[in-house]
Amino acid sequence: MTSTDKATFIDGLHERFQVATFAVATEYRGLTVAEMNDLRRELKAVNARYRVSKNTLTRLALKDTTFAKLEEFLRGPIGIVTSDDDPVAAAKILVKFAEKHDHLKITGGVLDGEAMPAAQLGELAKLPSREVLLAQFLGLLQAPASKLLRTMQEPSAQFVRLLGALERSKKEQEPAA
Repeated sequence: MTSTDKATFIDGLHERFQVATFAVATEYRGLTVAEMNDLRRELKAVNARYRVSKNTLTRLALKDTTFAKLEEFLRGPIGIVTSDDDPVAAAKILVKFAEKHDHLKITGGVLDGEAMPAAQLGELAKLPSREVLLAQFLGLLQAPASKLLRTMQEPSAQFVRLLGALERSKKEQEPAA
């Protein structure tokens, strides 16, 4: 790799770090090209990218980014996953892929400027998707309003049920009379 190629690579990786919200370092030793392509394809579906990089070039690309803490996870041959969309979806794909393929080791990542060891990434992967979380949040917001509405409607509903019961009891008494 020539020095201009290295500079271009560093610039490209640096730009990727500038737009990303989530980054993970992985050890890929032992993965086949086909397995890596499968991983890239799965990650691309959720707007994430997997890129193999030398540690020294990655360290240079990390400078002046919010992912500087990722440097502590750079050891051995690494692949960098970056996502600028949904970090949970990318983490789910990585954890699932690592469970199926013993050669992929997640060493750690950075989310919102905070370092996350591999165990925390596993916990992140257990979260529901963004859409499910938004639906749950919306349900929490609507719950007090719907309880208030039911409470306000209950006296009139009780009155209607009482009238219905009186009407049925009168109908039952009429044929007897």
